[in-house]
Amino acid sequence: MVVLVMAGALHAEPVCQPCHARQSRQHAASPHAAALYPAALHPLRAQFGKAADLRRGSGYLFRFDFTGPGGKVRATDSKDVMELPLEWAFGSGQQAVTFVTRVNQEFYVEHYGSYYPALQGFGPTPGQDVLQPDSLARAAGVLYPLRDPQSGIDGCFGCHSTGPVQFAFDGQVQLGQPGVQCLACHSDTTAHVAQPDQHRPGNPGKLSAAGLNDFCGRCHRPPASAGTKPDWNYAWNVRHQPLYLAESRCFVKSKGKLSCLTCHDPHQAVAKQPASSYNQKCEGCHPQTKPVCRQQSPANCIDCHMPAVTPQSPLRFSNHWIGVYGDGAKLKPLR
Repeated sequence: MVVLVMAGALHAEPVCQPCHARQSRQHAASPHAAALYPAALHPLRAQFGKAADLRRGSGYLFRFDFTGPGGKVRATDSKDVMELPLEWAFGSGQQAVTFVTRVNQEFYVEHYGSYYPALQGFGPTPGQDVLQPDSLARAAGVLYPLRDPQSGIDGCFGCHSTGPVQFAFDGQVQLGQPGVQCLACHSDTTAHVAQPDQHRPGNPGKLSAAGLNDFCGRCHRPPASAGTKPDWNYAWNVRHQPLYLAESRCFVKSKGKLSCLTCHDPHQAVAKQPASSYNQKCEGCHPQTKPVCRQQSPANCIDCHMPAVTPQSPLRFSNHWIGVYGDGAKLKPLR
């Protein structure tokens, strides 16, 4: 069942649940499933309303209000006042929640203020803290066109929802399902639902390691365009895991044995897995019978060989360029 939803609608229950109860239950609790909500329905809505005001430099003040049926933000520069609704909430809240609103039939605005559970409050939306606005309208956020290969809001909705992204004549987005649901990764399901024994749906788990890297990279992607060499010294690039995994010696020397699925169950939340579970994955190729760790015993592989990078506090991303890092280095390994 694929349901057409507009802002304010609930997430649809996937048709997969009756036969795949365990995977559906695990996935429903994952950040993927909660990647997009109408802002008024986000599970963290109550916390949004408790957060303090947000200032941008010394000239702009943002006050968020969730007391009504929908959220809104009131921005002022002490002379002018602008009030905007908060329509869509991108992100489960594991790291952050960013708000997006339709401006007109041509543009959406990504609001300056994002909610960070680690701060229990609002802070600059990732990447916007370095911008220097010269007006209240520019301070409110960044404008995105509906469709554009590099900067269209359709790409944002596409990676945070399931099904085709369409826009009505007035620019209002129309989605299949909010969040990354089953059909986002498992294709050709119509025949499978009708005749489950005769037809199998598309299964990314059957792809090669490189193919899976490309598949996951559709959304967990490098920001650079095709043919452009990434800037390995730019901390924000670390959030694009497939790009970095492909550079690691573990990935290259495994000859296809190491892939995203080696360490990550796509139906579960990454944060719920203890560090020891990842260490066990490492021991599959680097057994403890061999003294591979010179720093500590027992070894904690991830801390040293996949260091956490903070491009903007309080965000943390594990560097998937698995390697040997120098003291204080977190962006590029020595080998």
